[in-house]
Amino acid sequence: MPDYALVTGGSRNIGGAIAQRLTADGFKVIVLDVVKPEHDALDSFIEADLSDAAALPRTLANAIAGRTVTRLVNNAGIVAPAALEDTDPGSLDAVAAVNLKAPILCAQALLPGMKAAGRGRIVNISSRVALGKELRTVYAATKAGLHGMTKTWALELGRHGITVNAVGPGPIRTSLFDAVNPPGDARTEAIIRAVPVARLGTPDDVADAVSFFLSDRAGFVTGQVLYVCGGMTIGSA
Repeated sequence: MPDYALVTGGSRNIGGAIAQRLTADGFKVIVLDVVKPEHDALDSFIEADLSDAAALPRTLANAIAGRTVTRLVNNAGIVAPAALEDTDPGSLDAVAAVNLKAPILCAQALLPGMKAAGRGRIVNISSRVALGKELRTVYAATKAGLHGMTKTWALELGRHGITVNAVGPGPIRTSLFDAVNPPGDARTEAIIRAVPVARLGTPDDVADAVSFFLSDRAGFVTGQVLYVCGGMTIGSA
Protein backbone atom coordinates (compact mmCIF):
# COMPACT_ATOMS: atom_id res chain seq x y z
CA MET A 1 0.00 0.00 0.00
CA PRO A 2 1.50 3.42 -0.96
CA ASP A 3 2.40 5.91 1.72
CA TYR A 4 0.56 9.20 2.06
CA ALA A 5 2.11 12.63 1.60
CA LEU A 6 0.60 15.76 3.12
CA VAL A 7 1.20 19.05 1.28
CA THR A 8 0.14 22.36 2.79
CA GLY A 9 -0.79 25.05 0.29
CA GLY A 10 -0.89 22.33 -2.36
CA SER A 11 -3.77 23.59 -4.47
CA ARG A 12 -1.92 25.67 -7.06
CA ASN A 13 1.37 27.13 -8.27
CA ILE A 14 4.40 25.57 -6.52
CA GLY A 15 2.27 23.55 -4.11
CA GLY A 16 0.11 22.27 -6.94
CA ALA A 17 3.16 21.16 -8.91
CA ILE A 18 4.50 19.37 -5.83
CA ALA A 19 1.20 17.56 -5.30
CA GLN A 20 1.11 16.45 -8.92
CA ARG A 21 4.71 15.27 -8.87
CA LEU A 22 4.21 13.26 -5.67
CA THR A 23 1.14 11.62 -7.16
CA ALA A 24 3.26 10.64 -10.17
CA ASP A 25 5.86 9.30 -7.72
CA GLY A 26 3.25 6.92 -6.32
CA PHE A 27 2.16 8.70 -3.15
CA LYS A 28 -1.43 9.32 -2.12
CA VAL A 29 -1.54 13.07 -1.60
CA ILE A 30 -3.52 14.99 1.01
CA VAL A 31 -3.75 18.74 0.35
CA LEU A 32 -4.48 21.31 3.05
CA ASP A 33 -5.22 24.75 1.66
CA VAL A 34 -7.60 27.69 1.92
CA VAL A 35 -8.54 27.42 -1.77
CA LYS A 36 -9.76 24.46 -3.80
CA PRO A 37 -7.15 22.66 -5.93
CA GLU A 38 -6.65 23.58 -9.56
CA HIS A 39 -5.67 19.95 -10.25
CA ASP A 40 -6.98 16.49 -9.43
CA ALA A 41 -3.68 14.88 -8.49
CA LEU A 42 -4.62 14.14 -4.91
CA ASP A 43 -6.30 11.59 -2.68
CA SER A 44 -8.16 14.18 -0.63
CA PHE A 45 -8.51 17.93 -0.17
CA ILE A 46 -9.17 19.50 3.20
CA GLU A 47 -9.99 23.19 3.40
CA ALA A 48 -7.91 24.57 6.23
CA ASP A 49 -6.70 27.93 7.49
CA LEU A 50 -3.07 27.26 8.35
CA SER A 51 -2.96 30.42 10.44
CA ASP A 52 -5.53 29.08 12.91
CA ALA A 53 -3.27 27.41 15.46
CA ALA A 54 -6.21 26.47 17.68
CA ALA A 55 -8.07 24.54 14.98
CA LEU A 56 -5.14 23.14 13.00
CA PRO A 57 -4.25 20.20 15.30
CA ARG A 58 -7.81 18.90 15.09
CA THR A 59 -7.85 19.34 11.32
CA LEU A 60 -4.59 17.44 11.01
CA ALA A 61 -5.79 14.62 13.25
CA ASN A 62 -8.83 14.14 11.02
CA ALA A 63 -6.72 14.36 7.86
CA ILE A 64 -4.33 11.58 8.82
CA ALA A 65 -6.71 9.28 10.71
CA GLY A 66 -6.28 5.70 9.51
CA ARG A 67 -3.49 6.63 7.09
CA THR A 68 0.26 6.08 7.10
CA VAL A 69 1.52 9.58 6.33
CA THR A 70 5.30 9.46 6.06
CA ARG A 71 5.87 12.53 3.88
CA LEU A 72 5.25 16.15 4.82
CA VAL A 73 5.76 19.23 2.66
CA ASN A 74 5.32 22.51 4.53
CA ASN A 75 4.67 24.67 1.49
CA ALA A 76 2.02 27.18 2.61
CA GLY A 77 3.37 30.66 3.20
CA ILE A 78 2.39 34.32 3.19
CA VAL A 79 4.27 37.57 2.62
CA ALA A 80 3.82 41.05 4.11
CA PRO A 81 6.00 43.34 1.96
CA ALA A 82 7.10 46.60 3.54
CA ALA A 83 10.16 48.74 4.05
CA LEU A 84 11.65 48.53 7.53
CA GLU A 85 10.24 51.88 8.63
CA ASP A 86 6.78 50.87 7.43
CA THR A 87 6.80 47.36 8.89
CA ASP A 88 4.00 46.75 11.36
CA PRO A 89 5.38 44.56 14.16
CA GLY A 90 1.98 42.88 14.30
CA SER A 91 2.53 41.54 10.79
CA LEU A 92 5.29 39.34 12.18
CA ASP A 93 2.71 37.42 14.19
CA ALA A 94 0.48 36.91 11.15
CA VAL A 95 3.28 35.76 8.85
CA ALA A 96 4.96 33.61 11.50
CA ALA A 97 1.66 31.85 12.19
CA VAL A 98 1.70 30.37 8.68
CA ASN A 99 5.42 30.29 7.90
CA LEU A 100 6.69 28.97 11.25
CA LYS A 101 3.94 27.88 13.64
CA ALA A 102 1.97 25.82 11.10
CA PRO A 103 5.04 23.76 10.07
CA ILE A 104 5.67 22.95 13.73
CA LEU A 105 2.08 21.83 14.26
CA CYS A 106 2.08 19.77 11.07
CA ALA A 107 5.32 18.03 11.99
CA GLN A 108 4.08 17.33 15.51
CA ALA A 109 0.90 15.76 14.14
CA LEU A 110 2.73 13.46 11.72
CA LEU A 111 5.70 12.47 13.87
CA PRO A 112 4.01 9.66 15.83
CA GLY A 113 3.09 7.90 12.60
CA MET A 114 6.51 8.42 11.07
CA LYS A 115 8.24 7.10 14.16
CA ALA A 116 5.94 4.08 14.28
CA ALA A 117 6.72 3.37 10.62
CA GLY A 118 10.45 3.86 11.20
CA ARG A 119 10.73 6.23 8.25
CA GLY A 120 9.75 9.73 7.24
CA ARG A 121 10.61 12.74 5.13
CA ILE A 122 9.91 16.39 5.86
CA VAL A 123 10.57 19.16 3.36
CA ASN A 124 10.11 22.81 4.31
CA ILE A 125 9.64 25.25 1.45
CA SER A 126 11.79 28.26 2.22
CA SER A 127 12.92 31.03 -0.14
CA ARG A 128 16.02 32.68 -1.50
CA VAL A 129 14.72 35.71 0.39
CA ALA A 130 16.05 34.09 3.59
CA LEU A 131 19.40 35.51 2.46
CA GLY A 132 17.93 39.01 2.37
CA LYS A 133 15.79 41.14 0.08
CA GLU A 134 14.51 44.68 0.26
CA LEU A 135 10.95 45.14 1.58
CA ARG A 136 10.93 41.66 3.12
CA THR A 137 11.87 42.13 6.79
CA VAL A 138 9.14 39.87 8.16
CA TYR A 139 9.15 37.30 5.35
CA ALA A 140 12.94 36.96 5.38
CA ALA A 141 12.93 36.57 9.15
CA THR A 142 10.44 33.70 9.04
CA LYS A 143 12.17 31.91 6.18
CA ALA A 144 15.54 32.20 7.90
CA GLY A 145 13.86 30.82 11.01
CA LEU A 146 12.58 27.91 8.96
CA HIS A 147 16.18 27.06 8.09
CA GLY A 148 17.05 26.89 11.77
CA MET A 149 14.07 24.65 12.46
CA THR A 150 15.00 22.39 9.54
CA LYS A 151 18.49 21.81 10.88
CA THR A 152 17.29 21.32 14.46
CA TRP A 153 14.67 18.77 13.42
CA ALA A 154 17.24 16.93 11.33
CA LEU A 155 19.40 16.47 14.43
CA GLU A 156 16.50 15.33 16.58
CA LEU A 157 14.81 12.97 14.13
CA GLY A 158 17.60 11.30 12.20
CA ARG A 159 17.80 8.38 14.62
CA HIS A 160 14.17 7.59 13.84
CA GLY A 161 14.78 7.27 10.11
CA ILE A 162 13.30 10.70 9.46
CA THR A 163 15.11 13.27 7.32
CA VAL A 164 14.36 16.99 7.22
CA ASN A 165 15.45 19.34 4.45
CA ALA A 166 14.47 22.67 2.95
CA VAL A 167 14.07 23.91 -0.60
CA GLY A 168 14.54 27.63 -1.25
CA PRO A 169 13.02 28.76 -4.55
CA GLY A 170 14.32 31.80 -6.37
CA PRO A 171 12.20 33.66 -8.94
CA ILE A 172 9.53 31.15 -10.02
CA ARG A 173 6.94 31.92 -12.70
CA THR A 174 3.59 31.51 -10.98
CA SER A 175 0.26 33.29 -11.39
CA LEU A 176 1.20 35.60 -8.52
CA PHE A 177 4.61 36.36 -10.06
CA ASP A 178 3.04 37.18 -13.43
CA ALA A 179 0.47 39.42 -11.79
CA VAL A 180 3.19 41.50 -10.16
CA ASN A 181 5.75 41.12 -12.97
CA PRO A 182 3.94 41.06 -16.35
CA PRO A 183 5.73 39.12 -19.12
CA GLY A 184 7.64 41.50 -21.40
CA ASP A 185 7.74 44.30 -18.83
CA ALA A 186 11.14 45.97 -18.48
CA ARG A 187 11.30 45.15 -14.78
CA THR A 188 10.48 41.51 -15.48
CA GLU A 189 13.23 41.36 -18.09
CA ALA A 190 15.65 42.81 -15.55
CA ILE A 191 14.81 40.01 -13.13
CA ILE A 192 15.46 37.41 -15.82
CA ARG A 193 18.79 39.02 -16.74
CA ALA A 194 19.85 38.70 -13.11
CA VAL A 195 19.41 34.91 -13.21
CA PRO A 196 22.64 33.18 -14.33
CA VAL A 197 20.73 30.49 -16.29
CA ALA A 198 18.86 33.30 -18.08
CA ARG A 199 15.32 32.18 -17.35
CA LEU A 200 12.73 32.14 -14.62
CA GLY A 201 12.13 28.94 -12.72
CA THR A 202 8.95 26.92 -12.99
CA PRO A 203 6.91 25.23 -10.26
CA ASP A 204 8.08 21.91 -11.70
CA ASP A 205 11.70 22.90 -11.03
CA VAL A 206 10.85 23.14 -7.33
CA ALA A 207 8.74 19.98 -7.40
CA ASP A 208 11.68 18.02 -8.82
CA ALA A 209 13.87 19.01 -5.87
CA VAL A 210 11.13 18.17 -3.37
CA SER A 211 10.61 14.81 -5.07
CA PHE A 212 14.24 13.88 -4.47
CA PHE A 213 14.23 14.89 -0.82
CA LEU A 214 11.07 12.86 -0.22
CA SER A 215 12.37 9.77 -1.98
CA ASP A 216 13.97 6.71 -0.43
CA ARG A 217 17.15 7.67 -2.33
CA ALA A 218 17.64 10.69 -0.07
CA GLY A 219 18.06 8.76 3.17
CA PHE A 220 21.59 10.08 3.79
CA VAL A 221 20.74 13.72 3.11
CA THR A 222 19.32 15.73 6.01
CA GLY A 223 19.50 19.21 7.48
CA GLN A 224 20.24 20.78 4.10
CA VAL A 225 18.91 23.84 2.30
CA LEU A 226 18.80 23.52 -1.49
CA TYR A 227 18.27 26.74 -3.42
CA VAL A 228 16.38 26.22 -6.66
CA CYS A 229 17.22 29.65 -8.01
CA GLY A 230 19.03 29.39 -11.31
CA GLY A 231 22.25 30.46 -9.60
CA MET A 232 21.00 33.72 -8.09
CA THR A 233 22.25 32.81 -4.62
CA ILE A 234 25.79 32.69 -6.02
CA GLY A 235 25.48 36.30 -7.08
CA SER A 236 23.97 37.17 -3.69
CA ALA A 237 26.93 35.57 -1.92
